[in-house]
Amino acid sequence: MNDKRNKAKEQIEWLRQEIERHNRDYYVKNSPTISDFEFDMMMNDLAALEKAYPEFASADSPTNRVGSDLSTAEGFKSYPHKYPMLSLGNTYSIAELEGFCNRIATSSSENVSYCCELKFDGTAICLSYINGKLKRALTRGDGTNGDDVTANVKTISSIPTSITDDGFDFEIRGEIYMPFDSFERLNKEKIDSSEVPFANPRNAAAGSLKTLDPKEVRKRGLQCVLYHIIGENLPFSSHSEAIRWAASKGFPVSEFSRVCKSTAEVVSYIEEWDVKRKSLPFATDGVVIKTDDLALQKKLGYTAKSPRWATAYKFKPEEALTKLLSIDYQIGRTGAITPVANLEPVRLSGTVVKRASLHNSDQMEALDIRIGDYVYVEKGGEIIPKITRVETSKREAGAVHPHFPEKCPSCGSMLVKDEDEARHYCNNELCPMRIKGRFLHFVSRKAMNINAGEATIEQLYDNGLIKSLPDLYSLTADQLISLDGWKEKSVNNFLESISESKKVPFFRVLYALGLRHIGETTAKMLASHFGSMESLSRATKEELLAIDEIGETIAASLSAYFMENGHIEMIHRLKAAGLQMETEKREKLSNLLEGQSIVISGNFSVSREEIKALITAHSGKNTGSVSSKTSFLLAGEKPGPEKIRKAETLGIKIISEEEFYSLINNN
Repeated sequence: MNDKRNKAKEQIEWLRQEIERHNRDYYVKNSPTISDFEFDMMMNDLAALEKAYPEFASADSPTNRVGSDLSTAEGFKSYPHKYPMLSLGNTYSIAELEGFCNRIATSSSENVSYCCELKFDGTAICLSYINGKLKRALTRGDGTNGDDVTANVKTISSIPTSITDDGFDFEIRGEIYMPFDSFERLNKEKIDSSEVPFANPRNAAAGSLKTLDPKEVRKRGLQCVLYHIIGENLPFSSHSEAIRWAASKGFPVSEFSRVCKSTAEVVSYIEEWDVKRKSLPFATDGVVIKTDDLALQKKLGYTAKSPRWATAYKFKPEEALTKLLSIDYQIGRTGAITPVANLEPVRLSGTVVKRASLHNSDQMEALDIRIGDYVYVEKGGEIIPKITRVETSKREAGAVHPHFPEKCPSCGSMLVKDEDEARHYCNNELCPMRIKGRFLHFVSRKAMNINAGEATIEQLYDNGLIKSLPDLYSLTADQLISLDGWKEKSVNNFLESISESKKVPFFRVLYALGLRHIGETTAKMLASHFGSMESLSRATKEELLAIDEIGETIAASLSAYFMENGHIEMIHRLKAAGLQMETEKREKLSNLLEGQSIVISGNFSVSREEIKALITAHSGKNTGSVSSKTSFLLAGEKPGPEKIRKAETLGIKIISEEEFYSLINNN
């Protein structure tokens, strides 16, 4: 008996650790590694074990707490929720749903109505309105406190910043989500830039909402749906009445909600939308069922984690069985090799799927996949095809195990695999596929924004007109007009975009070069810190590591890049062509901070880049780490504890943001 009890205790502890890890992946990193269904099954297993062995129950168990999206990074302030933001219980079983409805019915002496709503797959938001004005927008956070994302929420045009005041203050809650078309566009941009794409629209929405620059958030195409109003002395008797009022005020509410008068009608609504959801332009993963009567809601109350008057029925992910015909190996601009499965066409979630990524050799081994196997394909977040498992019972005798190439399929160079990475790489800078990939990245919208696509790059490269990035700036109208398909208008448009690209700011030029591990945000930070390509190219690894945001991987990538004479020569040619190789000089405001080395840490009322720019404008120098040479530490909210400790140990002065402004304004 003790053995069984000990095994249960071990399993409970393991499940809690795993669930916490997956909660961090889902809410904080926006990069889940398992499906919602797998996570829910783990949570159900834990709840069952805790019920069977109550001596191991804990108030800190994930079964009693809401998953947290509170930001661990600098940039967002947290505030307490006036009313806790709880999570919903859920089920994949119609029988369990009917049990929920029966329990509700026994608590009421009258017939119960339910409001059924599609469960939008996004990230939760709480909007506070005082005197008809939007005061604050908070994420769910840990249910008690949420991150303030008001500036980002105001970029979503469907959310009103003010309404006519009806004499009561309230909170309205809902979901920020990303439609499929916005998601596909964003992920294409990430793939074109050799950045890791978002796993699904939900993660893209959550990640976008936590982006520090509201201007960037505005470009992401986020939408909102609101579905719950809460406050003191609200003039509504039912949930559906409250939502109708919200719609009359211009709030975005779902057009697909329905009041159901019986359990049978609830089940009918679920069955209807389990089919119709596949043609929606956004991701939905279930149906939320709420008691419509607000008085009954109040009577039923809450558990520590969720309301007793609502639940979610979750749709099981749609999957299809099809045959694996072959595997291609694609090469990106950084040399990364990606295996892609070619499939017998199969219809899935409203589209025909012919190809699916296998990610890397480790994933292929984990699946134990063979050419000719029948495989299950699922759309992660209803959009990205992925192979989830192999139907080994249908495997034919002698099925061939795929051989991951040892040499680059494009140039024949030996592939290498870093110990700390799952991918194989072609390190040949002259590999044709890598060169074409570099050009495609260089001309992309977030880089140089040149009017050229894959077909244009292929044509120019195959005709020997471009071999290195600067060659784009030597192209002539006579060369282009001689190519198939080119007319005078297309030539003029292309050459005009080439000319306009010379105005692109330095940080985008740096990003356009396509250095490994250097995305748009890192390029912007490096450009701001060093000011010019020349200063960056001369930076030592130690100088790079002194910057807070730069780690060993990025520092090593930068150092290796600028050690190559070919790269330096290419940069000189691009500079000679007229590209911007330094940041625009900011007007010098004073010499007040001349000779002073200043370290910043924490959250500020403006961006960290703006604080750094102010230091530079007053002749100061921003450094990444506290040392005996530091003049003072500028600490915002939630400064790094290690920096504070070191400053105190060394006797370095610590000043607040307000004191900093007083210092520079006194000048």
